[in-house]
Amino acid sequence: MKSSAQAAVVSSVVAAADIKPTLRAADFVTLTKPRLNFLALITTMGGMYIATPDGVPGALLFHALVGTALVAGGAAALNQVWERDTDGLMRRTQTRPIPDGRVRASDGTLFGLLLSAAGLIQLALGANPLSAAVAAVTLISYVLVYTPLKKRTSLATLIGAVPGALPPVIGWAAATGTVPLPALVLFGIVFLWQMPHFLAIAWLYREDYSRAGIPLLPVLEPDGRRTGQQALLYAAVLWPVSLLPAVVGIAGAPYSIVATVLGFGLIALSALFARERTTLTARRLFLYSITYLPLLWGALVVERVWL
Repeated sequence: MKSSAQAAVVSSVVAAADIKPTLRAADFVTLTKPRLNFLALITTMGGMYIATPDGVPGALLFHALVGTALVAGGAAALNQVWERDTDGLMRRTQTRPIPDGRVRASDGTLFGLLLSAAGLIQLALGANPLSAAVAAVTLISYVLVYTPLKKRTSLATLIGAVPGALPPVIGWAAATGTVPLPALVLFGIVFLWQMPHFLAIAWLYREDYSRAGIPLLPVLEPDGRRTGQQALLYAAVLWPVSLLPAVVGIAGAPYSIVATVLGFGLIALSALFARERTTLTARRLFLYSITYLPLLWGALVVERVWL
C-alpha cells in the first residue's frame, strides 16, 4: 500500500516536471505578444515586396522577418516588464506571465534584452545596417518613450503609433538599403490607421484603463465625444493618405479603388462610433480596423507584384 502511494507521488512529480518547462516556455512566448506582432511581420514583408516587386531573395526575407520578429518580441517583453504593475490592475492583462507571478521581472528583462539584441544583430548582418537602425528606433521609441509616457499623457497614443508604423520601413530598408518617399508613405498609412483602431480599444476597455490610472482620452473624458471625433478625423485623413501610393508610383487604379472602398467603410464606422458611443459601435470599428490593414496591404502587394 505504501509503495503504491510512493509510486503515485513519484508519478505526480515526474508529470509536474514534464509540464512545468512546457508552461514556462509558453509564458515566455506569451511575453512576445505573437498575435500582435504577426501584423508587424505582415507589414514588414509587404514593405519588402512593395520595394522590390521583382522578388525578394529567400535568405534576405528570412533574416529580415526573423530579425524583425525578435526585435518586436523583445520590445513586447520589455514593455510588459515595465507595465507589470498596471497590467496587474486590469482584468484583460492581469493574467499575463509577469503580473501573475509565473515569470520574474528580472527574467523578463533579460529575455527581452537578449531577443532585441539578437534581432538587431540579425538585421544588421543578414540584411543591412539601415534596417537594423530603423528597428533600433522602433525599439527605443516603444520601450523608452511610449511606455513611460503612457501613464502621464493621453498623447502617448500618438507617440506609440510611431514604432507601430515603422515595420514597413524596416522591410523597405532591408530590401533596398534606402528609405525613400514611398517608404514614408507606407509609414503614414499605418500610423494613421492605428488611431481609430486604438481609440476603439481605449473606449472598450476604458474602465480597465481608469482602474490602472492610464489617462487615455476615454478616461479623461468619459462621455467619449472627443474620442469619437478623433477616430473620425483620423479615418477621414487616412483615406487620402492611403491613395498616395498611386501618386508616388507604387500603385495604380485597382489599388486606389480598393483603398477608397475600404477607406469609406472605415469612415462610416468611425462616424457611427462618433455619433453613438456604445460598446457595439466601438467593437464594430475595432473589428473592421483589424481587417482593413491586411486587405489594403494585400491589394497593394498584389498589384505591385502581379499586375
